[in-house]
Amino acid sequence: MSASDSNAGGRSASFRRFLKFGIVGSAGYLWDTGTVYALLPVLGLGTATLVAYFVAATLNWVANRFWTFGDAGRHEHPVLQWLRFLTANSLGFFLNRGTVYALFYFEPFCRDYPFIALAAGSFAGMFANFALSNRLVFRERPPVSALDLAEIATGAVDPELPEADEAVPASPDARLR
Repeated sequence: MSASDSNAGGRSASFRRFLKFGIVGSAGYLWDTGTVYALLPVLGLGTATLVAYFVAATLNWVANRFWTFGDAGRHEHPVLQWLRFLTANSLGFFLNRGTVYALFYFEPFCRDYPFIALAAGSFAGMFANFALSNRLVFRERPPVSALDLAEIATGAVDPELPEADEAVPASPDARLR
């Protein structure tokens, strides 16, 4: 197989994952909206919207763990992965809920019909959430330290390849050079 065939296969797999991620995100929008409407009479719009994000994010993490990224990232403890999912998707959280709360503030129609603001927020955070989930959460090689996670996040190391010093032990002669 040539390098171009390998790249095409990788792009195809990534596109399939993105489609699955979008389907899960659509279900997440339904979970999010249902939770907002269920909690609205009890908590009010602002708090219900905040709580609903974490309900939807948790259900999205489960669906992504087992379906979208089912072939990667299932080797580590689920609670640690869930926490990393929430942390990694914090940019998406600010894009999502920032859009939602801005629409609530500036557009009274969205306060009356929150599902519109929630849809806009879901779309606003989708691309960032996919990129961060793909790169930082669902991988074959979990980070071994906070520094490793930072290096993966910044692109300093490939998240799927072991470090050079871990892959092949250096010979005593190599250390002297």
